[in-house]
Amino acid sequence: MNRTQLSQLAVLAIVAEARSFRKAATALGIAPSAVSHAVTALEASLGVRLIARTTRSVAPTEEGRQLLDTLAPALADIDAAMEALAERQTRPAGPLRITMPLIAAEDIVMPRLGAFLLEYPEIELELRTDDRFEDIVEKGFDAGLRLGEHLEADMIAVRASGPWRGLVVGAPAYFEKYPKPLQPRDLMQHRCIRRRFSSGRIYRWELEKDGRLVTVDVSGPLIVSDQRLMRAAAMDGAGLAYVFDQRVAEDIAAGRLVAVLEDWCPAFDGFSIYYPSRRQMRPALRAFVDFFRYRS
Repeated sequence: MNRTQLSQLAVLAIVAEARSFRKAATALGIAPSAVSHAVTALEASLGVRLIARTTRSVAPTEEGRQLLDTLAPALADIDAAMEALAERQTRPAGPLRITMPLIAAEDIVMPRLGAFLLEYPEIELELRTDDRFEDIVEKGFDAGLRLGEHLEADMIAVRASGPWRGLVVGAPAYFEKYPKPLQPRDLMQHRCIRRRFSSGRIYRWELEKDGRLVTVDVSGPLIVSDQRLMRAAAMDGAGLAYVFDQRVAEDIAAGRLVAVLEDWCPAFDGFSIYYPSRRQMRPALRAFVDFFRYRS
């Protein structure tokens, strides 16, 4: 059976139920001649009369009734599937795949994740943590979270956090051995804890003051892949770490870490949810965006 016959069978079922070509045409939103042509073409392809026509009545033949009785469960399943799909398009449901760095998952999504899943129990959420900037269309993601400065111009972006800030920190015990840096160039004389992204690239520290951006290719005895490890190493006196202030605010307040070069560490736009288009936006994605949208 080809696709044309499938559509013709659907027309046949409606004609048989309505007992009228005209009523079937109205139900389908097409011309009566198109309904008649579909049934006639199906009969010709099968070589059997399916609808008996008179000037006053239309009814399925015995062969037509047998065919429709056999097809009734399959047609009902198709109708149910179509109705379920239409219903799903109006409510947040189904799989939803989001990519983001681990820190965004921990600080933005996880604190409210339970509330989101309780509010939208029919959404099947998959979170993929990766610090690489993913092409969400190519990789099959519905959306991603990234720092606003890294987003492509053709992406729709919705703020998911307030401003963030990086801080250069070290333990008091470290500064007993080494002087505090006063300028970015002083970092070249320090033992710095570096971070390697999953792409293989080692991050070069980006500092800014009064609109002047300075990138420092620091060196040091330790390379790790996660800011939590950088914080722990800095706490242990291994060297200076450049981490988000959310990670070390309590440590600084308690005196376990000391921030330096603060005038070179301004706040910047935080994380945004990004996705490719507003057209035919799935309710599940709309629910996620609205729920995790930043509200100051």
